[in-house]
Amino acid sequence: MPASEGRVVELLHSGKVRDVYADGDDLVLVASDRLSIYDVVLPTPIPDKGRLLTQLSLWWFEQLADLVPNHVVSATEVPAEFAGRAIRCRRLRMVPVECVARGYLTGSGLAEYRRTQSVCGVALPPGLVDGSRLPEPIFTPTTKAAVGDHDEAITFAQVAAQVGAQTAERLREITLDVYRRGVQIAAARGVIVADTKLELGWGPDGTLTLGDEVLTSDSSRFWPTEGWAPGGPQPSFDKQIVRDWATNAGWDRTPPAPVVPEEVIAATRARYIEVYERLTGRSWS
Repeated sequence: MPASEGRVVELLHSGKVRDVYADGDDLVLVASDRLSIYDVVLPTPIPDKGRLLTQLSLWWFEQLADLVPNHVVSATEVPAEFAGRAIRCRRLRMVPVECVARGYLTGSGLAEYRRTQSVCGVALPPGLVDGSRLPEPIFTPTTKAAVGDHDEAITFAQVAAQVGAQTAERLREITLDVYRRGVQIAAARGVIVADTKLELGWGPDGTLTLGDEVLTSDSSRFWPTEGWAPGGPQPSFDKQIVRDWATNAGWDRTPPAPVVPEEVIAATRARYIEVYERLTGRSWS
């Protein structure tokens, strides 16, 4: 177990991508280079992915600070071996659902729309296709699955049944506010945020607080504005290239996942770097 300023930090949880350590009253959230698609961790890591996700999250937490509080205590007061890919965080009591906002129709949302002309109980107009922009962003929550299990779409009413109507309303409000802010900022930099997933938790005073990561290539679908063309799959800055490769390889989405070829890994890393640089205006090195 790594040490932080002479203390021993304890591994509490190893998730699909992140590891969580206890360090005194705080947590240390460490982003690994592991990649997860369809809720399955792949055997092949993406070099620098943990650092990229962490630095992009930190940038977004700053852009969103006036909308919702976040869990960040420090990006520097972490064990040296985790430097650059870890955040010291406040402990939160996590909401037991994933909060998802969609502004465009694709992925699992598209599949559900084709079956029911709705997504998570939200009715949508007819005639939408893969990549269509929705009339307005919608809240499409899911269950929070354990490693190896799959998140399942749920309705707003199901969220309210779990956490209460008032909390459900606030979760929807925060999720859509964060999504709209992200869309606005990204659009000025030539990036479409098709959808994004947030994790929220209650702080000690009961305030809903943004945790985990935010608006990264792992939690969002990022598309280049100049390439957007509804009617089929979109070029992307996220892990969609790995999803596409896995589908073409005939993988049935059940563990164990296949080894990812080096050229797919390199292309994925390049996309993570490009969207980081586009959004933040910073060079990656």
